Amino acid sequence: MATLLRRPASIARYSRSAAELFTASRSTYSHHTRPQLWSLINARQARSYSSVNPGGPKRPNDEKNNNKNTPEKKENDIQDELADFFKTRNAPSSKPGSRDAAAEKEFLDQSLQFISGLQKAGGLPQRQQDLIRVIQILLKDVKHIPLGMEEFFEKHAVQRKVMTLGEWDNFANYWLDYFDDSMHLFQSEKVSLDEIKSMLKTKSESGPGGEAGKDSKRQGANQGKEQKDGKEQGQKGAPKVVEFKFDPGSFIITSVISYMLYTTFFPGENSRDITWQEFRANFFDKGLVEKLTVLNRSRVRVELNREAIANEMPDSPAAQRNFHYYFTIGSVDSFERKLEEAHNELHIPTSQRIPVAYVDEVPWLATALSFGPTILLIGSVFYFSRRAGGGAGGQSGIFGIGKSRARRFNHETDVKIRFADVAGMDEAKLEIMEFVSFLKEPDKFQKLGAKIPRGAILSGPPGTGKTLLAKATAGESGVPFFSVSGSEFVEMFVGVGPSRVRDLFANARKNTPCIIFIDEIDAIGKSRSKQNFGGGNDERESTLNQILTEMDGFNTSDQVVVLAGTNRPDVLDKALMRPGRFDRHIGIDRPTMKGREQIFRVHLKKILTKEDMDYLCGRLAALTPGFAGADIANCVNEAALVAAREHAESVKMKHFEQAIERVIGGLEKKSLVLSPEEKRTVAYHEAGHAICGWYLRWADPLLKVSIIPRGQGALGYAQYLPSSENYLMSVNQLMDRMAMTLGGRVSEELHFDTVTSGASDDFNKVTRMASAMVTKFGMSKAIGPLHFEEDQQQLHKPFSEETARNIDLEIRRIVDEAYKRCTDLLTEKKNEVGLVAEELLSKEVLSRDDMVRLLGQRPYPDTGEFTKYFGGGGTIAPPEPPVSDEGTTGKDGRDQTPLPS
Repeated sequence: MATLLRRPASIARYSRSAAELFTASRSTYSHHTRPQLWSLINARQARSYSSVNPGGPKRPNDEKNNNKNTPEKKENDIQDELADFFKTRNAPSSKPGSRDAAAEKEFLDQSLQFISGLQKAGGLPQRQQDLIRVIQILLKDVKHIPLGMEEFFEKHAVQRKVMTLGEWDNFANYWLDYFDDSMHLFQSEKVSLDEIKSMLKTKSESGPGGEAGKDSKRQGANQGKEQKDGKEQGQKGAPKVVEFKFDPGSFIITSVISYMLYTTFFPGENSRDITWQEFRANFFDKGLVEKLTVLNRSRVRVELNREAIANEMPDSPAAQRNFHYYFTIGSVDSFERKLEEAHNELHIPTSQRIPVAYVDEVPWLATALSFGPTILLIGSVFYFSRRAGGGAGGQSGIFGIGKSRARRFNHETDVKIRFADVAGMDEAKLEIMEFVSFLKEPDKFQKLGAKIPRGAILSGPPGTGKTLLAKATAGESGVPFFSVSGSEFVEMFVGVGPSRVRDLFANARKNTPCIIFIDEIDAIGKSRSKQNFGGGNDERESTLNQILTEMDGFNTSDQVVVLAGTNRPDVLDKALMRPGRFDRHIGIDRPTMKGREQIFRVHLKKILTKEDMDYLCGRLAALTPGFAGADIANCVNEAALVAAREHAESVKMKHFEQAIERVIGGLEKKSLVLSPEEKRTVAYHEAGHAICGWYLRWADPLLKVSIIPRGQGALGYAQYLPSSENYLMSVNQLMDRMAMTLGGRVSEELHFDTVTSGASDDFNKVTRMASAMVTKFGMSKAIGPLHFEEDQQQLHKPFSEETARNIDLEIRRIVDEAYKRCTDLLTEKKNEVGLVAEELLSKEVLSRDDMVRLLGQRPYPDTGEFTKYFGGGGTIAPPEPPVSDEGTTGKDGRDQTPLPS
């Protein structure tokens, strides 16, 4: 087949034959409704070109085939040669055992049917017809299929897949190579059909099992190797077939664009500029001009008589059809005057004078550029509107500014938080879970006549878990959940806020039952003022009025529940807080010690630690009084960071304590180096605080004291830990706390000639505590049980000048009493102050164990909870002492040991 295709004269003829063959084979495959060759051409649009190598090697078969009917060949010689071929060649047979007898018979029948269909189709060259005839004999009478053809017949005879031209070429080449030089024997008329059948049967019965089979197998292998080498040598001189993909549409478009670009940048010589004198002498005076066209009143195009130019000047470019001459004029009047004079000089009659046309031409490029600014402006507006909102119709685009920004959450995919992940607020969870229960099982409540509350306000200090509780509600509710921030209703355009509120509730009513969560509702829900200076609050009040209408108005839906979160419930409008809108006010305060322990358990699940979980959670909860949920999460994460910084395998107790110290006191300022005098002053200052906290009965127990600078302006600090959860403060507790706060300044006065400014923050705390005792707590007999609210925005104080004077006197009296009490104590314990201060100068950090070692046990017993976690010792992450002081002591005596990297 390959040899036939290499002959250019046979390409068209054999291609038509192959096409007729594939078209006729449709009767064999009934499920093909169109010619198979058509599907082949449709599947791949390509053109193949073949070159001929006249000097290339020819197949040996061709030479023998040309001489197959020579008179020198005798009948006996042909039969002997055919017999020798089948004795020496043993084709591989089908795999034994691969099919049973019935399957093998069916496979042979299908293969025979396929070959018979090819033979009936006709239209093939004589050589290929003989090849098909021999294959049919091999399958029908001998019932033998070579191993190399099993995959081909399985694909096209059994599975009935379309045969491509390439597969037909491989099919023909396989059998030509298989029969090799003996193909001309089968084409010989002297060999009968019975003889061919007999030899094929003898060859198939020999099989690969006996000695003859083994010998023939070896001979066949050697012969195959020789054929392979011969084929490789023949392919060296064979013509190369190059394939080009052709797409008519792309070709046409590319050609047009290429032509336009070529004519734009390489226009060629289709025009030439001349002068008026050249125009007169060469064309006008000779009568070769047909018409003159004035272009844009500045340029004249000369149109000549092509036939006359061809006769007069055959080599001139003016004889070309699209060639024109041009000349420039100063003005139309001067041109007309010169042309009139030229006509008069030649005595040309008026009726025969050259016609003149006036045309204003605008180049297409200039026309396109004239629309450039308009197109640029429209494109810029369109681009920025799409970029602002992800599309002209998007919610944030210029056309969707009034649409709600609320995001709808899917409780199965978007929100992974559940009520089990929320700890430390059991009462608030019960309140919220009631909303979820009503939405999931409304019949349980409706049969008793109960109605679900319209909304609930979640209020509390920052970081207590209001938004986290809302996320858990979204994860547990099983209904659509819309979340939006209050600030998203505030825009610079009038009417946008109310429009977004209407759109939000309209979407909610389409998805009932559902929950709407408005975070930081105080941005739009502040109390409406009676007097509006300048009208700045009109838009916010309009948004609030729309919320009031949507929550409890004529268009109210019982299946829409509104949750809101705020840190400032006191500033919200009363109409918003009334029953029927926000029926329930859920206060979320900072967690108690038990709540903190539960929160630590939730966050410690994600931390790798080997500590005992019960003891760890209890101790950390005791170390973090007043911490909110966000503070606890920050401490746990900070502990993991500290452990990773030290290359630890797990997070240990000291890492948690260092993290708590980092959150409470701030970051250590290692770059801040104090002079020895300043460091000594700080040590005695902190020692005064420590002695007061150790010996005053109602003061909080001392846990740690340090002179390492931390935070903003803190050169040292003392950490105290409340022995229990105190919800009420007595006068004795407040007085002891003020005395302990003043201990730093009193210690400086007792041990130094002068005082420093390090006690300014202590004075601020003492003043605020004394002021609260007088104006809020009613702990002054002179003022009595009165409460005065501190409001910095008030222009006038809510009391008289006499009352203000009495308040100042009472605050002075209380501070003086605390100061005297502190002075008496530190004077008595002056030696202990010096002992603690010197120890601080040497170690920089003292723990509770160090205080017990220096001062003995605290004279007042601690509570059981404090003793459980701190009574047996323990430190707040004291630094490990260095092995040697060499190279670790700075110029001021401070330890300069580097931290682990």
